[in-house]
Amino acid sequence: MLPDWPDGTVTVLSTGGGAPHAIPVSTAVRSGPQTVHFALGLRRVSLARLREDPRCALTVLAAGLAVTALGAATVVEETDRVAFVRLDVEEVQDHDRPTFALEDGVRWHWTDEDAERADAEIRAALRRLG
Repeated sequence: MLPDWPDGTVTVLSTGGGAPHAIPVSTAVRSGPQTVHFALGLRRVSLARLREDPRCALTVLAAGLAVTALGAATVVEETDRVAFVRLDVEEVQDHDRPTFALEDGVRWHWTDEDAERADAEIRAALRRLG
């Protein structure tokens, strides 16, 4: 089962369909015990790769949390700017070990108010899909 993570947590989406390809994604929202929704820009290479081969991995690193969700991604809706993607999780790999403690995830913030507002709107739309 997928754990919860804080809004805006930077996750890493890894796709196959050739050489491994990984990108940071700030919009990943847990939408169920085995489901994640996230948004990708329409011109992202990762989106094209998912359309060809939906198998992927989403790694989540936050305070006290290190997991990778493996599954298949499906585009469920598109706007003029982004595709909303659902990841149906088949397996969750828990990377937690008693020999280390993850104190924090990636610390970041928007430097543009319009981008910050758009990100919040996308995350709200993703929650409605779940």
